[in-house]
Amino acid sequence: MADNVDVSSKLDEGLPVINLHLGELDFTSEDFLLDEVDLHIQENLEDDIVKEALKKGVDLRQYSKEIEQELQKVENESVQDYIKESHNIASLHKQIAAFDTILQRMEQMLNGFQGDLSSISTEIQSLQDQSIAMNVKLKNRQAVRGELSQYVDEMVIPESMITTILETPVTEDDFKEQLHELNHKINFVKEQSFRDARACLDVKDILEKLKIKAISKIREFLLQKIYAFRKPMTNYQIPQNTLLKFRIFNEFLMANERHVAKEIRDEYVDTMSKIYYSYFKGYSSRLTKLQKELAKLFEEAAARDDLMGVEDTAKKDILFFFSSKPQLKNRSTVFTLGNRGEILTTELEAPVIVPHAAAKNETRYSFESIFRSLHFALMDNSCREYLFITDFFMVSGAGAQNLFEAILGKTLTLFLKIVEESVMDCYDSIGIFLSAHVVYRYQSIMAKRNIPALDRYWETILSHLWPRFEYIVTMNIQSVRECEPSKLGHIDNRPHY
Repeated sequence: MADNVDVSSKLDEGLPVINLHLGELDFTSEDFLLDEVDLHIQENLEDDIVKEALKKGVDLRQYSKEIEQELQKVENESVQDYIKESHNIASLHKQIAAFDTILQRMEQMLNGFQGDLSSISTEIQSLQDQSIAMNVKLKNRQAVRGELSQYVDEMVIPESMITTILETPVTEDDFKEQLHELNHKINFVKEQSFRDARACLDVKDILEKLKIKAISKIREFLLQKIYAFRKPMTNYQIPQNTLLKFRIFNEFLMANERHVAKEIRDEYVDTMSKIYYSYFKGYSSRLTKLQKELAKLFEEAAARDDLMGVEDTAKKDILFFFSSKPQLKNRSTVFTLGNRGEILTTELEAPVIVPHAAAKNETRYSFESIFRSLHFALMDNSCREYLFITDFFMVSGAGAQNLFEAILGKTLTLFLKIVEESVMDCYDSIGIFLSAHVVYRYQSIMAKRNIPALDRYWETILSHLWPRFEYIVTMNIQSVRECEPSKLGHIDNRPHY
């Protein structure tokens, strides 16, 4: 009807009528309305209350009215209850409003606290940054303070050092300690002066005066100790051991005044060279004299004619290798080793021969025994002297060898002359042979001690011994070739066992 009314009204007004064909989308169609009503009715019928009412046969319209009346009643009662409780509800409303105000204030306070905490956090971060910066500054200042304090300590010259250097004897331990400190400060100031440190000007003069005073006292002390070597009957090892206790003095001189150190060294070289030369010249001459006297007394030295194949016509007291029986008294044969080989074992490092004691006791010594005694004394003193100069004068290698030869050069030349002369006059092949092996043993001993001081000397000695040994052996071979067995007396022609 509405649609018709609308269309007729539009026609009355003279407007064009537009027919809409909505098909399935036409919600105004009766079929669509009926479907919705059926769907609604179906849903209501499925309600539990409606099912119960239909089951009991109740009239739904009447039942609906009853339900509506009950709802109205309940609504009225609720309104009355609300009216009765209106004061409480108003009070509750006021309380809620008050609580809302309090909560709003608390919210504002918490927002303020949050702002304060944010500000405190920023301040804490700032304080932390400041603390880190202050810690870095503190470490830097401590580092600078440590270096500056050390620099000042190195630069300052204490009163105790001045007093000790000027007044304390050089033999005191305090003097050596202060001398070590003085040397350290001199080197430190010298190093700082290269860097143009202005503080060096304040202490340079004082250090120079202390250095001059210390050098003067050290020079006087060392020269006195060296002059003590020259006293007669002095055991020079004692002053040497004393000097080793004060090797710091030579170190100080080498570091600060080399010409004084050279003066001390030259004086020592000159003194010890004379001492060694005098000692070994006297000792060797007494041994040589002893050997000659004993040879005359006992006639034990092998002569030129003491060969295996020489005819015994001139000397009846010589025993030859081919003779049937000995004709000598209190004397070993020229070609018998006997116990002479002990010179390379038990007697190799035995005490040296004392000439006056040997002459008094008329003790007989062979060529190799005299040779061993001389060279054992030479080896022992050379080892001790080499170790001393390397320690006290702080030299090594070629420098130590040159200094050693400056001290013992004259003595070694004397020994070479003595050995050359004695070897040229010797016809004792066994003595020459044993002496050469004595040299080999002493070479080995010095090599184990790592002392090369006499290496060239030993080679020179061997160059004298072996040619002489070869010459003596050649003489004996030639004598055998030239001998006439018929003139040697009765000879056992059978092979020797």
